Amino acid sequence: MSKSVFGNLFTVTTWGESHGKGIGAVVDGCPAGLPLSAEDIQKYLDRRRPGQSRYTTARKEGDQVEILSGVFEGMTTGTPISLLVPNLDQRSRDYGNIAYSYRPGHADYTFDQKYGFRDYRGGGRSSGRETIGRVAAGAIASKILKELGIVFCTYTKSIGPVTIETMDVDEIPNNPFYMPDAQAAKKAGEYLEKCMANHDSAGGIIECRINGVPAGLGDPVFGKLDAVLAQAVMSIGAVKAVEIGEGIRAASLNGSTDNDGFIVKNGEVIKTSNHAGGIMGGISDGSEIVLRAAVKPTSSISQPQQTITQTKENISLLVKGRHDPVIVPRAVVVVESMCALTLVDALFSNMSARMEHIRSFYKK
Repeated sequence: MSKSVFGNLFTVTTWGESHGKGIGAVVDGCPAGLPLSAEDIQKYLDRRRPGQSRYTTARKEGDQVEILSGVFEGMTTGTPISLLVPNLDQRSRDYGNIAYSYRPGHADYTFDQKYGFRDYRGGGRSSGRETIGRVAAGAIASKILKELGIVFCTYTKSIGPVTIETMDVDEIPNNPFYMPDAQAAKKAGEYLEKCMANHDSAGGIIECRINGVPAGLGDPVFGKLDAVLAQAVMSIGAVKAVEIGEGIRAASLNGSTDNDGFIVKNGEVIKTSNHAGGIMGGISDGSEIVLRAAVKPTSSISQPQQTITQTKENISLLVKGRHDPVIVPRAVVVVESMCALTLVDALFSNMSARMEHIRSFYKK
């Protein structure tokens, strides 16, 4: 299997399966001299781990990370950073009934068509548990970005029909849905209780706002920053759509409304609006980057569903196991991590975009 590596100069390779011995990542291209500890990474993994509330899977995983290489005496060495998170609570027996059949909404059928072989235990490599490696690597990328004054505010914008109406950043970690609106979080809980009573699931929208990104990141043709961000976020299994700035709404606006003007204030170039979401012509413009990801409802539900077996027999399948009625809250940090990985890679690439940058670095 190829394509398990993301990035060009700052790269992450994720490895492992949902019910294998562990999940992990190898981060290459991290500069030496970055203070880094397991605790730095653990804070991010704790945001996606299971069992945080009744609205997440009951699988009991501490998701404790171990740094195997690339760090010495609390500092990165410039060599590959290898990260391991053991799997401790596998119940592969829960997946026995899908060994020869395909779960609707999952990658079972398509994976089998591509490789002619699959690890049916929880989806194997296609499991959402693969995102552990992304989040662990994203924690390192986020620490690099923080050193440069680039910060994230990522949260759940909606769950099912419930959308936030207020923006209280301090409220985000105070409810199980990572919503910046306490009342919306209460309504989301009520909505999910109904879904759970009906053995059903829900989806939602995650919004990621990034401040401090300098103008000039990205390339004007195939390497557009918005295109790379979209590809990064769309690579998350449950994400079905990505918007930057006004997104789809821009199609219904006029140019006079959608265009962002420029002014100089206190010697700095700023925009009069931010309909573009911080990226123009595929290159960052120095304003806040605004990205939204649409996450589909959890595919595993405890309802009989029509499907087929490997031998092309029609059957009714009831998916067993422990599953999230909504995966949006746990995916918040995954979206943030993929954006962080993208930005670090873009920053490193941009260092060689001008001859003056190279001269200033090497000239004594």
